[in-house]
Amino acid sequence: MPQGGEVLTTRVGLQIPAGLNFDTWERAGRTLAGIVDSSAWWLGDWLVYGKDNYADRYERGIRAAGLKYQTLRNYAWVSRRFEFGRRRSRLSFQHHAEVASLTVDQQECWLDSAEQGNWTTKQLRSAIQRARENEPSGKEPSHVTRRLEVPDNRFRRWHKAAERSGIDFEKWVTTTLDHAAERTLEDLKALADRPEAGV
Repeated sequence: MPQGGEVLTTRVGLQIPAGLNFDTWERAGRTLAGIVDSSAWWLGDWLVYGKDNYADRYERGIRAAGLKYQTLRNYAWVSRRFEFGRRRSRLSFQHHAEVASLTVDQQECWLDSAEQGNWTTKQLRSAIQRARENEPSGKEPSHVTRRLEVPDNRFRRWHKAAERSGIDFEKWVTTTLDHAAERTLEDLKALADRPEAGV
């Protein structure tokens, strides 16, 4: 066991000495929380770099590191949405994730509020939700963010198709869906316009 009141980290857990005083225990918690929060940014940036520089090999690098792309996907998305200079060190990665789907101006506004009010991520989420509920209705928003649950094997297949097409994944998805929607609507219109047989 650790001596002298030190908390030691190991690959499989913490070694905490008996009789550890509260201040040391609390300081260790703050340090651990900082590492966890920073690691989300680190992994996100690592994945973005790999995708940008090793498009044909970065999935192999992820597997070799023992990581799952599904787990890292959100980290990479948030990292792309916030270039290094716009990240707030006083706020957590999760604060940034809460506003990542918004415009840059909206992101800055909400992060300012969270920083000034010392909000938790839950308080930030609630404030955004209240603001959305108070928006005047009747006008369709120009940009809507929705989550779509997709099995991992299907996601990998789509991702591979986008890479082979040389198109950014999100653009490939929207282009493919737009094309499918257009074809479907055209087919339905042609079917509706076709005269009934025998008339």
